[in-house]
Amino acid sequence: MTKVRKYHLALIAVAGLILVVSLVRVLTGFDDLTSSGTVGAALILAVPIALAGLGGLWAERAGVVNIGLEGMMVLGTWFAGWAGYQWGPWAALVAGLIGGALGGLLHAVATVTFGVDHIISGVAINLLGPGITRFLSEVLYKEGTPAAEAGAGITSSPAVSGDTPTISLPLLSSGPDLLGKLESTHWFLVADIAGVLRGLTHEMNLLVVLAVLLLPLTFFVLWHTAFGLRLRSAGENPWAAESLGVNVYRIKYIAVVISGAFAGLGGVFLVFVSDKYVEGQTQGRGFIGLAAMIFGNWRPGGLAAGSALFGYANGLQLRSAQTVNTFFLFGAVLLLVYIALQIRRMTAPDRPAELAAPGVRQYVLMALAVVGAAVLFWLWLVIDQLPNDFVFITPHVLTLLVLLVASQRLRMPKADGVSYRRGEQH
Repeated sequence: MTKVRKYHLALIAVAGLILVVSLVRVLTGFDDLTSSGTVGAALILAVPIALAGLGGLWAERAGVVNIGLEGMMVLGTWFAGWAGYQWGPWAALVAGLIGGALGGLLHAVATVTFGVDHIISGVAINLLGPGITRFLSEVLYKEGTPAAEAGAGITSSPAVSGDTPTISLPLLSSGPDLLGKLESTHWFLVADIAGVLRGLTHEMNLLVVLAVLLLPLTFFVLWHTAFGLRLRSAGENPWAAESLGVNVYRIKYIAVVISGAFAGLGGVFLVFVSDKYVEGQTQGRGFIGLAAMIFGNWRPGGLAAGSALFGYANGLQLRSAQTVNTFFLFGAVLLLVYIALQIRRMTAPDRPAELAAPGVRQYVLMALAVVGAAVLFWLWLVIDQLPNDFVFITPHVLTLLVLLVASQRLRMPKADGVSYRRGEQH
């Protein structure tokens, strides 16, 4: 399949998804499904997940498993809050990057230089991050310090001084609010497209734009430059890369430090959203970012889709607990679409060889899809509102379900997590 065809299929899939969501909105009457408020909230919630996942992608493409993203993000939040209240948002940005990069450097020293198991090192950083930041808060934010007089406490920093810059894209969100007027009509598909566009373009935090641009930049660097080729070769077969003159140690160090910096940048974004550092504000986003990276098959495009999915689920939960109930109908419709596509593939003249004579596995999957669609539709009919506890865990349940589905087609870098020693073939 050519790259152009893949892009076309991706665009068709996005258009089809918007069509399905629009249909569900009309059937349920829940306009928040595609409102600009929900899309804007989803974008804000997806950015830190995407940045954490992007950090994981850089490290794991170089062969270093990084489950310490959560701890690195925590370091980024604390350093951003500490610098931000003194010198403003740009200082917070730089300090958060440095804080996360220091966590990445520690992980690189442990795994690359000393050969510590990658999982153990990542867990240690996840424990060290909150411990170090709590210690620093008790030293620098205690009573009688300038920070305390400015409003700091043991669990929070003073507010970031100065405003974080926001922008609206020209033509779409500047001048008369045409998109807002179209959204308020609630017309089928038209209002949904207007709501999505308005949510994606109206008064965006400048860091959102930076995060979005980092995704294609990462793709270009890792897949279209000599440096990216060396980095990916270190994650596939470091000994072969070594035989070609690649300094594998240096490549791994660079990748893991960049990984930590991206996780720290995700922490900076959380500080910008809440206007200060608050203990525990990451709320497991580093782990969800890791899940989004795995869902995306260690590629930026898939990572962006996974982050958007988790951000959208979280955004719906925050906007309206009742709206989460529509996931049942949405899931039922998606399963029906899957069934229709499978039937079409099985009956098409140019169908794949494995579908020419469908085996037991295909029929079992079809039967499960039919049963699943019926159960989800029934749940949507009989449940008016989900319990608050279930609504709260919706994003995490969705994470587990997505990983279960995606695990069937994943291909991680071959040497991901393998301990490398120069001159010693594994």
